Amino acid sequence: MTDKEDMKIRELLGSEPIPYDLLLLADETIAAIDKYIHEGNIYVVEGEIKIIGVYVLCPLHTETVELKNIAVAEAYQSRGIGKLMLADAEKRAKEMGFREIIVGTPDIATKQINFYQKAGFERFATRKDFFFHNYAQPIYENGIQLKDMVMLRKLVSTT
Repeated sequence: MTDKEDMKIRELLGSEPIPYDLLLLADETIAAIDKYIHEGNIYVVEGEIKIIGVYVLCPLHTETVELKNIAVAEAYQSRGIGKLMLADAEKRAKEMGFREIIVGTPDIATKQINFYQKAGFERFATRKDFFFHNYAQPIYENGIQLKDMVMLRKLVSTT
C-alpha cells in the first residue's frame, strides 16, 4: 500500500524505458502516444518500488503547454494521485514560464471533464471529429464511439 507521503514525482530520464503500460490507460495505441511522447517531458510518480503514475507536458508555443496524457495504475486509482499529478503539472508549467496549461478529453468523458473543472480548468474549444482523424480504428468508451475532443485550459501565470 503506497501512501501519498511515500510518493515522489520526477522527470523520466532519457535512459529509462517509456512507461507505455501506464500511458495506454489514457491513450488507445502506442502509435498515438508516439506522435507526441518525444516532443514533451515525461513525469512519473514513484511509489515504494515502482512507477504508478505518469503525465506528459508538451510545449505548444511560448505561452501554452499541453497536458497530453495523465494516468494512474488501476490499483492506485481513486486515491488522489491524479489530483497530485495535475497540481505538479501546473506548478512545473508555471516554473517553465508558461502562461496556461491545456488538456483535451473526449466530449463524453464526464468523469474526466469534471476532474479538470474541479481543478479550475474551463472549456474553451471542441476539436470536431478528433477521434475519427487521429485513430485508425473506432474507439469506444462505455459503448459510445468517441468523436469529438473537448479542450480545457487553466491560467497558471498572469505575467
